[in-house]
Amino acid sequence: MISPALLSVIPQHNVAQWLTSNIRDLLDHMGLSRDPNLENIVYVAFIVAFALLLGWGIRHLLLWITKCAMKWHPTDLGNYLLQNKVPKSCSHVIPPLVILALLPFAFDTTSPLLHIFRVCIWVYTIIAFAVAINTVIRLVWTRYDQRENTKNLALGGIRNLCTGIVWVIAVIIIGSTILDKSPVALLTGLGAFAAALMLIFKDTILGFVAGVQLSQNDMLRIGDWIVVPSTIANGIVVDMSLSAVKVQNWDNTIVTLPPYTLVSTSFQNWRGMSASGYRLISRSVIFDVDSIVPCTDGMLASVATLPGMQEFIDKVKTSGQFYDPGVAVVNGTTQTNLGLMRAYMCYYLLHHPLIGKDQQILVNLKVPDGNGFPLQIYCYTTTAWTAYEAVQSEIFEHVAAMAPKFGLRLYNAPSGNDLKSLKQISQA
Repeated sequence: MISPALLSVIPQHNVAQWLTSNIRDLLDHMGLSRDPNLENIVYVAFIVAFALLLGWGIRHLLLWITKCAMKWHPTDLGNYLLQNKVPKSCSHVIPPLVILALLPFAFDTTSPLLHIFRVCIWVYTIIAFAVAINTVIRLVWTRYDQRENTKNLALGGIRNLCTGIVWVIAVIIIGSTILDKSPVALLTGLGAFAAALMLIFKDTILGFVAGVQLSQNDMLRIGDWIVVPSTIANGIVVDMSLSAVKVQNWDNTIVTLPPYTLVSTSFQNWRGMSASGYRLISRSVIFDVDSIVPCTDGMLASVATLPGMQEFIDKVKTSGQFYDPGVAVVNGTTQTNLGLMRAYMCYYLLHHPLIGKDQQILVNLKVPDGNGFPLQIYCYTTTAWTAYEAVQSEIFEHVAAMAPKFGLRLYNAPSGNDLKSLKQISQA
């Protein structure tokens, strides 16, 4: 039922009597007999037209007031109201309320037509209210997402969940209105079908739960770079809802994943890298074992001309072999040419403009294998993709260029030309 406060602002009895009187006069003027059914039909047509006209007038009045307020005092809220068509959506609730208030005066309380018309108008009213509430929810979400959501959380899923709840409630109320049953009784009856409904809507329910988990636990945000090993997804999250997560791969293809996939399996999120401003370089080069030899005085004198090496060699001669435990330091030895190479590369990385000096810098040997001794470069540089690749390439180009100065050879698997040259030498 409509509340008394709301009925007090809607024209009722006086307007109804005035309409009924004029309708009878009109039918008499047209020479038609006073058929009650005809009077009722004309009366309903008049109140429907009156309600629609009133709703149209209120809608344009609200729009005019909003535009005038925006003209004299522009605000973001006013722009959002107009962009989301909030006045228009909310004004749709006026016509059915007016019709509900005036409709009973045209029929006898026991008339079956009154019941049919009233049910139809109530359904219209519930739908209009659901549309208005969802419009307000969308407005609140837009305001919060643009102004307060600095973390770019995927709140679209929460908005969709609220919208879905509103429509579920609306459908239940509509069903109870049509069946003339209490909504509680209808829900009790639906409880018997709960198992079947859960089976039918299993994927939807799992998507809802997973989407809420991803949003509330801050596991995923729009703009994150993620890698899902079990799928081909490897790119930026561009959209997220309770039913789908869209990832734009590096080749600009869009991969759509159900949220449940991200919750039930593991995925890699590169947000921490982006937030820190550094991306890891961890790559190795392999030196031939035969090229690793003890240092001689002549080798030390030759290497001392390189930047930073004279200071390192003098410090080792004065203080003995040292090991600095810092995160960005020079470590190496003067016992072998590979130890000198490690010290030189540490110095090179420490003086590179795009290498993070507050992050870990390591030049270390990994476990040797049948190919030789792997020398690993471990450091951090910019997250910009093009610059990252350029810096990484520059570092290992420098390693390849400087290795001969230390008497080191990079490992290269024998090719057909190498075997051909060896055969020619043996024949000669």
